[in-house]
Amino acid sequence: MLCLGIETTAHTFGASVVTGEGKILSEVRDMYTTTEGGMIPNEVKKHHLKIGDKVIEDALTQANVKKEDIDFVALSNAPGLAPCLLAGMEIAKRWALRLEIPLVPVNHICAHLEIGKLLTNAKDPIFVFVSGANTQIIALEGGRYRVFGETLCVGIGNALDKFGREVGLGFPAGPKIEELAKRGKYVELPYAVKGMDVAFSGIITKAGSMVKSGKYKLEDICYSLQETLFAMVTEITERALAHCDKDEVLVIGGVAANSRFKEMLETMCLERNAKYYAAPLRYAGDNAAMIAWLGIMYMNSGYKPLKLEEIDILPKERSDDIDVFWVL
Repeated sequence: MLCLGIETTAHTFGASVVTGEGKILSEVRDMYTTTEGGMIPNEVKKHHLKIGDKVIEDALTQANVKKEDIDFVALSNAPGLAPCLLAGMEIAKRWALRLEIPLVPVNHICAHLEIGKLLTNAKDPIFVFVSGANTQIIALEGGRYRVFGETLCVGIGNALDKFGREVGLGFPAGPKIEELAKRGKYVELPYAVKGMDVAFSGIITKAGSMVKSGKYKLEDICYSLQETLFAMVTEITERALAHCDKDEVLVIGGVAANSRFKEMLETMCLERNAKYYAAPLRYAGDNAAMIAWLGIMYMNSGYKPLKLEEIDILPKERSDDIDVFWVL
């Protein structure tokens, strides 16, 4: 079995070919970037429509397979930015129609969780899902991926990008903030943990105003911003470990690439005698291999593909909206 996965929920257009056994034969992606400002959804859509077919062709070439070898296409149809999802759906339907094969729509967040388990030894972890739009602490309970804590406003990745935009770091800002933070020292910022949830907006506003005041060095604010936001997420992760009585933590999503964040989580796990896992950096952020793999899990569990005209985007679908029928 060979699946062509297509990922277009946000800034990245990705294509990947994965085998039924979970071997990743190819992973090609093209990310929309800017030198200033942020991510404009309609501009990202244009980017995806422009480069989508080439990315898919490159993925097939890298995998050394022919179009006719593909058994079905898997598409990330939820959640995400509507214009980006529409671009992906248009291209995925066209490829499925051309090859006369099924199209399987899957949830982007659940795909992150499953690729994390595939590529590590984690069995039943607390998932720390930290991406642009999402900050969620998730665990499999009662047949669904339940959210035990999350952001009350923007996701941690978008929060960092918003700060970067305000201080002129461009997009994406996370890697630049991480680099600047290495030269910084701590200054106090607000800390907003509310039960099992977190809130970042007020902290970002405060951090931006501190930089603009001219009284603080940018590297000091970057360091303090990382320390504060990451400590908040680590705190609610520790509570979820205790509440769910689990002994594994798996961090996934684009922000998982940050070495300081992983260090905090690893230290917490060590103190709680829990096993710490991190998705490989190449597959921590948005990628098409995870979409293909979840599509394969669907098909291996007896999923009956929909007709193409029945498939639509679901921009606001959550991981806890779905029965996890594919985990046996």
